Amino acid sequence: MSPDQLLILLPAFFLLAALYTSVGHAGASGYLAAMALVAIAPDTMRPTALALNILVAAFTTWRFWKAGYFSWRALWPFLLGSVPLAALGGSLRLTTGLYYVLAGCALALSAISLAWRAWGGVAPESPGETARIPLVPAMACGAVIGLLSGLTGTGGGIFLSPIVLLAGWAGPRHTGGISAPFILANSAIALAAGTATWAALPAELPWLVVAVLAGAVTGTWFGITRLSTRWLLAAMALVLSIAAAKLILTA
Repeated sequence: MSPDQLLILLPAFFLLAALYTSVGHAGASGYLAAMALVAIAPDTMRPTALALNILVAAFTTWRFWKAGYFSWRALWPFLLGSVPLAALGGSLRLTTGLYYVLAGCALALSAISLAWRAWGGVAPESPGETARIPLVPAMACGAVIGLLSGLTGTGGGIFLSPIVLLAGWAGPRHTGGISAPFILANSAIALAAGTATWAALPAELPWLVVAVLAGAVTGTWFGITRLSTRWLLAAMALVLSIAAAKLILTA
């Protein structure tokens, strides 16, 4: 990673982490987009996004748990389906072209998800509302999302949140409380399964860690106490759309 690339990625990763953690995500799809735009090698992109995801998702999980939005009962059906498939996806080695296509599709879905979150009119939770997660559908969703997260180097929250919200299983903040630990588990499994990718982590990773953790502190504060991110999410959807197109066309 060149100094010029690092100089661009540090503020970009701070902003991305702040935006994503405000809605209970960890930012892997955004990190992939930023790295794609500055031409980081694919072998470096996936493990770097996963490593940063683990740190940010751990902090975000703690913040949503402290705020009372975490529920193990709501989380475990998704994990039961996702963990084995995330390990499988993380262990697979893809060609550069196929990786670009899959990552590009993941980013395009992320853009749709974020645009929907910005303009879909999701109602806020009522006082005392809890998540209502059906066992079998949650396990099936978790399995599909786990495989995709392992293959593309995302934590899966970009796929999980819209499903939970559209199905009416939980409100926005409780969805964040499910997504953050889901992302943490899938990212850790996918990175551990892809042991050959550890060597591809960049030497500049500590600087990137500082940027994303600072962003996570900012984003979770806004998301839990002062969330009003319609225009920010819409702007992020546009950025992800551009990056997705770049990846797919490059392949």
